[in-house]
Amino acid sequence: MSADIHKQAFVTEAGELLEELEHSLMELENTPDDSDLVAKVFRAMHTIKGSGSMFGFDNLAAFVHGIETAYDLVREGKLAVTQEMIENSLKACDVIKEMVADETIDSSGGDAAAIKDFFSALRSGGDAADKPAEKAKESKSSLTTFRVQFKPHEDIFTRGVNVQLLLNEMAELGECKVIAHSENIPYLDELESEKCYVNWDIILTTDKGENAIRDVFIFVEDDCDITITPVAFYDGESSDEHERIGEILVEKGDISRIELEAILAEKKRLGEILVEKGVVPPSAIAAALEEQKHIKEIKAKKIEAEGMTSIRVQSDKLDFLVDLVGELVTVQARLSQTAARKNEPELLKIAEDVERLVWDLRDNTMSIRMLPIGSTFSKFNRLVRDLSHTLGKKIDLVTEGAETELDKTVIEKLNDPLVHLIRNSIDHGLEMPEERKAAGKKETGTITLSARHSGDSVLIQITDDGRGIDPEKVRKKAVEKGLIAETAELTPKEACELILAPGFSTAEAVSNISGRGVGMDVVKKNIEALKGTLDISSEKGSGTVISLKLPLTLAIIDGLLIRVADQFFIIPLAVVEECIELTPKDIANSHGRSIIQVRGDIVPYIKLRELFGIRGDVPEIQQIVVTEIDGRRVGFVTDAVIGDHQTVIKSLGKIFKEVHGVSGASILGDGSVALIIDAVKIYHGIE
Repeated sequence: MSADIHKQAFVTEAGELLEELEHSLMELENTPDDSDLVAKVFRAMHTIKGSGSMFGFDNLAAFVHGIETAYDLVREGKLAVTQEMIENSLKACDVIKEMVADETIDSSGGDAAAIKDFFSALRSGGDAADKPAEKAKESKSSLTTFRVQFKPHEDIFTRGVNVQLLLNEMAELGECKVIAHSENIPYLDELESEKCYVNWDIILTTDKGENAIRDVFIFVEDDCDITITPVAFYDGESSDEHERIGEILVEKGDISRIELEAILAEKKRLGEILVEKGVVPPSAIAAALEEQKHIKEIKAKKIEAEGMTSIRVQSDKLDFLVDLVGELVTVQARLSQTAARKNEPELLKIAEDVERLVWDLRDNTMSIRMLPIGSTFSKFNRLVRDLSHTLGKKIDLVTEGAETELDKTVIEKLNDPLVHLIRNSIDHGLEMPEERKAAGKKETGTITLSARHSGDSVLIQITDDGRGIDPEKVRKKAVEKGLIAETAELTPKEACELILAPGFSTAEAVSNISGRGVGMDVVKKNIEALKGTLDISSEKGSGTVISLKLPLTLAIIDGLLIRVADQFFIIPLAVVEECIELTPKDIANSHGRSIIQVRGDIVPYIKLRELFGIRGDVPEIQQIVVTEIDGRRVGFVTDAVIGDHQTVIKSLGKIFKEVHGVSGASILGDGSVALIIDAVKIYHGIE
């Protein structure tokens, strides 16, 4: 079980690393001389290889090793980054994803073998052919001895880390000696076999830099304390010889640290010398020291804060927590209802306190599940890059609002619809460079992917500046397919929305990438399954905007509890504007039409009693819940409005899949069931 947990942790970590890796590679493609990006790519490869090897993904580790080595040569200035190298590296990311998903896949065939051959040839010929002249400065004369203090955290073994592998990897960097500090090992009766009580000092002489040493520990850096100190140079450029001699003497036990500090204190500090020589006044030295101290304190606080603000938690544990909170909300409702019925002051006070705590707990729990949508947006850089190369189009992808947060469940289910929409925009929305130029546009098309909060929902838009949708062409196609009559009168917007019909396409030839309309009905269904809406706005020749409006969360919502006869319903508060009375006089004034005047505006209404076929006496004065749907006001007539209700959404199950106008159910405080009304679907169904 423990091994499975660690493997799953690696799979999760590898997914995140691969996203970063792809992003870095695409940046490197534009700036191949950026040494920081090269280092990022190398470290990502190194971490994937090291972690993979540690958790049994040996095929993956072997595959990545050759690519990592090539980027190490780039890092050392012995190879140059080329377009072909980036191309193969991105393909390698795809292979790594497959190997992470199935550890039995090896690199003996297909793309993996071709990629291995490419990097093998690169490594063998790179030294002579691709060596940049100004780099490659390193030589054996620049040897340095480092003191590496490696202090693992006590729980490092429980995370599956093999310390021996790390020490062996250190030994491969140069000549090294390892000193173990075992004084913290407890007596046998206190010993816990899963804990690490030993720390090590490693004296390493190498021609590699500090980065190479840190790379060894890169995938365990959160599980240990690493201190790397250069203690000797062999290029004649040592600048701090006295202190290093003193440290060595302390380490050897020839003098104590107190004796060393006493001797060092006799030396005059730089500030004292500068003041004595009259170069600067004492206040300038005091200010500089204060500034130095301040910066150190701020950095320390930042590091501490960063260490405390992130923690990796398995998503199923969060789901379980939300379920528990949901049950707690239901129990709290029962408590409040019981307290109100008994009307005992002490019980009412307790119920109010519990309600306040549960609301706080609910809000905090839901906030834990909220993730910025930027992680999803970043995945599309690769998609756009690959499709632009495949189709020969020039495309800029612009993302806005990446920090906008959504429930993780919504984000996970949003990926496929977004992929489909972006592929459609690229394939059928954007024109070829020549066509754009002839139309007076820039050769490079732009796709903008944006997200922002809109009330208690999130609005995501995919905008392209392509050719737009031709409403007349769509209309003709719909007539050919028998979807509408030839004489049907449609607005341009209504014509554009025909592409959401199942199997509809305006493409002359359906490509393997997309077809405007091919699968759009599936996209719409997926969005509706997320309780969201899809809207299309397009202007021929100028571009298309696809708008997705999605709820922040699917687990718990604020609702308005209403009653029709003895049936309870909940309308999401997000769409509720106000509640008004429907009197016999109002009904008489409408002359048989389902409309009412609200402060001068005519508002149509829907009778829930008739919609759901509920029998029973109709009260003389009914209530109308006025909602706002797609910018229009519509009322829902009910017998009584009970009040607001924290709604824990329960699925109705497959048997109720075809029930129209109901999106779920919730358990009330007395144990009865209230159906959650899908106001948007009811409105569009009747419209």
